[in-house]
Amino acid sequence: MSELIQSLYKKYEPFFAVGTCVSPRTLETHKELLVNHFNSLTSENHMKFGPIHPTPDTYDFTQADRMVAFAKEHSKLVRGHTLVWHNQNAPWVFQDEGGGFVGKDVLLKRMEEHINTVVSRYRGAVYCWDVVNEAVADSGPDVLRQKSPWLEIIGPEFIEKAFEYAHAADPDALLFYNDYNESQPDKRDKIYRLVRGLKEKGVPIHGIGLQAHWNIHWPSLDDIREAIEQYASLGLQLHITELDMSMFAFEDRRTDLAEPTAEMLEKQAERYEQVFALFREYAGVITNVTLWGAADDVTWLHNFPVRGRKNWPLLFDMQHKPKPALERIMRF
Repeated sequence: MSELIQSLYKKYEPFFAVGTCVSPRTLETHKELLVNHFNSLTSENHMKFGPIHPTPDTYDFTQADRMVAFAKEHSKLVRGHTLVWHNQNAPWVFQDEGGGFVGKDVLLKRMEEHINTVVSRYRGAVYCWDVVNEAVADSGPDVLRQKSPWLEIIGPEFIEKAFEYAHAADPDALLFYNDYNESQPDKRDKIYRLVRGLKEKGVPIHGIGLQAHWNIHWPSLDDIREAIEQYASLGLQLHITELDMSMFAFEDRRTDLAEPTAEMLEKQAERYEQVFALFREYAGVITNVTLWGAADDVTWLHNFPVRGRKNWPLLFDMQHKPKPALERIMRF
């Protein structure tokens, strides 16, 4: 595997940045991988609303600052993740003094203050933001996810307002809408309609984030290609923001494997080879490919969606050694 002497991100520099998500722990435990193989970093959790703004008058920038400083020291790009999401918010964000929902104007003011404070702090250090995360419904006739306090209190305009506030805080930052199941045709069409509508209104949006939480069986390459082409037709940049390749279909409930089989590793390598070839083909619109984890020991897919099950979805194994998938995507 002499080809692997090369850095992953250096191999792909002619095409796009290659990133991963980080935590305070992985900045230490995975430092060698981060420095050698990735040139873009995303904070896995510590820039989300709840962790960074736990009470109305308190911001905790400790871990986010640490990640940004690490990135600066090692000349890495930083993707900001995420400003507005229906998950990982502190309860106070949506509550009045009596514990009920606040009014629309109050929540808009809280959103604006939060976005301005966070984005302004990292102006010039964070080059792009996932402004709104996972606002589109997975199924049914509705375009937007209905069980979201942002939507329930503010209405659909919460999305455009978030982008406007982020652009005001840093006019130079690239602003993305980010979502999962982005290659599934029905949801793909909803995401397209949402973003097209934002563009038609003149909302400052610069890109779409395809989370790409895929598996060795799904989605089809044709569906991925169609999603890329449909989103690219809007004239926006595309980022692959949270890529991993689960060894299991979502409905697979097995918990008996202590390590992946040779067949699984080969199928995963084949899938990574195919999707990276596709990404290279669309390098004119795909400008960042970020994996959701530096190595298998820190994947969020351990115990999800099946308790007691390990998973091995990334390019480096539990011991941070390169897997067949890494060798395959470096061979072109």
